[in-house]
Amino acid sequence: MLELYTHPMSPCAQKVRIVLAEKGLDWTKHHVSLPDKENLRPEYLKLNPLGVVPTLVHDGQPVIESSIICEYLDDTYPESSLKPADTYARAKMRFWMKHVDNKLHPSCGALQWPLVMRPKLMEKPEQERLAILAKVPEKPRRERQIRLMKYGLEAPDVADAARIYRNTIVDMEKALEQHEWMVGDSFSLADVCLAPYFQTLLQFGWTEIYTRDCPRVTDWFNRCRDRQSYQSAVADDFPQDVCEQLLAVGKPGWAVIESHISELL
Repeated sequence: MLELYTHPMSPCAQKVRIVLAEKGLDWTKHHVSLPDKENLRPEYLKLNPLGVVPTLVHDGQPVIESSIICEYLDDTYPESSLKPADTYARAKMRFWMKHVDNKLHPSCGALQWPLVMRPKLMEKPEQERLAILAKVPEKPRRERQIRLMKYGLEAPDVADAARIYRNTIVDMEKALEQHEWMVGDSFSLADVCLAPYFQTLLQFGWTEIYTRDCPRVTDWFNRCRDRQSYQSAVADDFPQDVCEQLLAVGKPGWAVIESHISELL
């Protein structure tokens, strides 16, 4: 039995859902409301001490950290493997997965968190807001969220996040000169792990960061979106009314992001 604790807008959860869809696996969904901080409730922290989504529970055993979950699923259900057979290509796959975990994911959080998580927190008194964020287990993430709560898109984290996003896209454009997908001519976990971070750009209307001069990346993401796994695991969670709402929320943010990456264009 596979159970997934998930949230529709979490890129980490999206990539696990793509793997589940690629492999045609049945699973049970448990929605975790991130704006309501259900991820910090004691019962959830027992499953995932880091207080993040997703958490996979397989036959009663929790598996945490999205990239680890993706490899766990690929190892447990090896049919239609999402790992390249060539060991060098597999090493490159893991390089991209590590880059996502270490750099792109925190950058995405710095850009997305002020728009979708901050508003509900700001409805609460300051002391209550700080008390909620004090429960975030990891100090760097806790301190980053406090800055983002205080300053929104004016937080110092945002400039570095925008530049990391742009530099990642440029590096991807170079990699895609060599092959159809990120590490070869087959769709792999490298593609799975990167694609959700372009969903963030799409939903907020920030696609110009790659469409203006990175045609290979643009084509790559279009092909990711065309896959049935992406449609069922990601796109179906964004009906028209939600898309319109997110575009409206994201529109003012583009000027901030563009100002931070102008020297890189």
